[in-house]
Amino acid sequence: MLNFKIKKRANQPESEEVHEVGKHQAQILAVWGSPGCGKTTVSVKIAKHLAEKKKNVILVLSDMTLPMMPCICPMDELENIWSLGNVLAAPHVTKGLIEENCIVHKKIKYLAMLGMLRGENEYSYAPYEAEQALEFLTGLRELSSYIIIDCSSYISNDILSAVSLMEADAVLQIVNCDLKSISYLASQLPLLQEPKWRIERHLKTINNIKGQEAINHMEQVLGKVSFQIPSASEVTEQGMAGNLLIGLEGKKSRGFKNEIDKIVKEVYGC
Repeated sequence: MLNFKIKKRANQPESEEVHEVGKHQAQILAVWGSPGCGKTTVSVKIAKHLAEKKKNVILVLSDMTLPMMPCICPMDELENIWSLGNVLAAPHVTKGLIEENCIVHKKIKYLAMLGMLRGENEYSYAPYEAEQALEFLTGLRELSSYIIIDCSSYISNDILSAVSLMEADAVLQIVNCDLKSISYLASQLPLLQEPKWRIERHLKTINNIKGQEAINHMEQVLGKVSFQIPSASEVTEQGMAGNLLIGLEGKKSRGFKNEIDKIVKEVYGC
């Protein structure tokens, strides 16, 4: 098995834990759902939770149309700023190329990120094909045991998100407690019925829950649900401020934190 440590910072000690690839229930988790359902927020909080456990984690923000990196944290908190576009535009994507373009946070040393930057869009770089997306996922697997991919909602025109949904070990399928989210899933899930999508790996997740009545209604529509993430005003405020990598301190955020912990234990076994 190949061992990996996220690219070491100058002040990072040699004795830090190294994790062996392939020892966990899942390695790649794809997070997907309706527009505005909280995919990025949940992805970031899962990544931060793993990093706090001293797990080397890679967070991929795959949306090429709406760059999410500026929504994660202030840019001055990052050691380097490279773009995911640099990786996917290459004729062949290698492990070394991915590692060179990982964005590292100054204070969260177990976390590496890849995503599009402010002002970029899908036309900022040369177009890529499914071959590069597959090579990208292969390289990620060689680099870390803990990978979270925040997918775009629109998989019909986002190659990386579509390939990630097909290749991930588990998919967190998120829906908000509203009719719009339900309508979105009703229109998109028929597209995922072919065997290549492996829909059986999807873990249904209700996000932004504000009451038991909402849970009951959603379960009647969706059937069995794996996770129920309650609404937390502190999380909402962090998202509005573009600072999702800070911790959650309020008592009213405990339910949210507990559900993130459940997801990590179910998916990664830790």
